[in-house]
Amino acid sequence: MPTDRLRTLVEARVNHPDAIAEAAARRVRPEGLLGPSGKLMVIAADHPARGVLRAGDDAMAMADRAELLDRLIVALGRPGVNGVLGTADILEDLLLLGALDGKVVVGSMNRGGLAGTSFELDDRFTGYDAAAIEAMGFEMGKMLMRIDPDDPATARTVESCGHAVSELAARRKIAMVEPFISHRVDGRVRNDLSTEAVIRSVTVAAGLGTTSAYTWLKLPVVDDDPAGMERVLSATTLPAVLLGGEVPDDLDAAFASWEKVLRLPTAMGLVVGRTLLYPPDGDVAGAVDTAVSLL
Repeated sequence: MPTDRLRTLVEARVNHPDAIAEAAARRVRPEGLLGPSGKLMVIAADHPARGVLRAGDDAMAMADRAELLDRLIVALGRPGVNGVLGTADILEDLLLLGALDGKVVVGSMNRGGLAGTSFELDDRFTGYDAAAIEAMGFEMGKMLMRIDPDDPATARTVESCGHAVSELAARRKIAMVEPFISHRVDGRVRNDLSTEAVIRSVTVAAGLGTTSAYTWLKLPVVDDDPAGMERVLSATTLPAVLLGGEVPDDLDAAFASWEKVLRLPTAMGLVVGRTLLYPPDGDVAGAVDTAVSLL
């Protein structure tokens, strides 16, 4: 990031913190949730707030905030990208830099289940709440809901997600729910990406809250069944977007699997972060353009 751009951010935060709210107020809102392709293409960058900094083989890839912002600005500037997902610190930097005009903005809500901790599944809402998302004029709130049958903390997380869905819906804001069935393996939380497990997570997530009118799902691509995603998306009529997850060893294979799923009627787009921001060849623009072409 150029020094003058970084200085602008720091000076605003030190001398004029109200500049963030002012930038949010003058942000040009998107005309709708879907881009020219009729799908949603969101770049995700809410990982650091949960202590997740790894991308591929680099354990600290997302630790340099100036570099992350540079990569985000490149990605958001590519044709067909119409949204971004992040926590307040990242979204506010992007607001101050004028990078969010015309974009669907998704505020990340529960980041308290820090990666690698004993309380990881007690996923507290430490980020945005529905009132703040409304006040900032953002379009969506995203929440992570991991269900571990053996961890009592799951109950609190599910309840909190249910309340958040209701609170967003009361404000006519979209709740983007990212559900998983999870288990601890050798002390670490692992998400079950089998077709049956993802279907079960979908049915629980779809029933959250006092209404599902404003609920979308953010789902992984299952890895055990060629027809698995058709079964997954048949479990609900709610709109679904596909998540990117870890940076894959075979990026072309990941793109091919997304392309097949995006043909299904309830598949409404992609929400991808590290795979596009930190591609193996370093070409952010190229990776983003390939993902957009799938839509």
